[in-house]
Amino acid sequence: MVVQTARAPLTLVMPAYNEEQTILLAIDRVLAQRFVGELIVVNDASTDGTAALLAGLKNRRVKVLTHPVNQGKGAALRTGIAAATKDFVGIQDADLEYDPAELSRLLVPLQDGRADVVFGSRFISGDAHRVLYFWHSMGNRLLTLMSNMTTDLNLTDMETCYKVFKRDLIQSLSIEENRFGFEPEITAKVAKSGARVYEVGISYAGRTYDEGKKIGWKDGFSALRCIIKYAWRERRTKPIMNAGLTAHQQAARSAR
Repeated sequence: MVVQTARAPLTLVMPAYNEEQTILLAIDRVLAQRFVGELIVVNDASTDGTAALLAGLKNRRVKVLTHPVNQGKGAALRTGIAAATKDFVGIQDADLEYDPAELSRLLVPLQDGRADVVFGSRFISGDAHRVLYFWHSMGNRLLTLMSNMTTDLNLTDMETCYKVFKRDLIQSLSIEENRFGFEPEITAKVAKSGARVYEVGISYAGRTYDEGKKIGWKDGFSALRCIIKYAWRERRTKPIMNAGLTAHQQAARSAR
């Protein structure tokens, strides 16, 4: 099935911190996708030439927001998501590890009404993957397993960057984590909301640390902390919404 692109229904939020080597190419690749109606780049107080490159952009589809003090990926996403205006909101890193063309696959279950959230999994795809770090891969799988145990989802890649949401859903969820804890936090809150979650396979071209990769083992421990934190908190409260249900289904659920 080919996603319909005429209405350009997608807002992409791109956090950027010291990405002068890749930011313009990443933006060009995003804007080459006709289904992207809005790109919100959040410059998280970069100290290299990122800000100057962003200042030179002249495209009505691009909105640049700036943090005066570095706060982290989660904080940048919180800022960008709040400013989104299109039907669907997705996340795009500025480092070229993910191919924006593949977002069309993630939009299909959203546009045909099956899904409220779609994760792009690096582990169920038959597409090309750059071969890198064994222990990094094992860490991702362990965190996904721990997240699944607490949310009762069966995801294969909780830590993926590529997540696309219905805008009304993601803007209804509070984002508290400022750094890479965003991934387990938002997964726990999506699960609690009752949203319909789908996965779609994607390719992946990971960076080495010499090439600018920023996430490390400390972020892995932080993610584990967030899995435990939000599992405990979300379990103690009732679902905040009946995402994706018809009015009749919502009324039936409320009557139980």
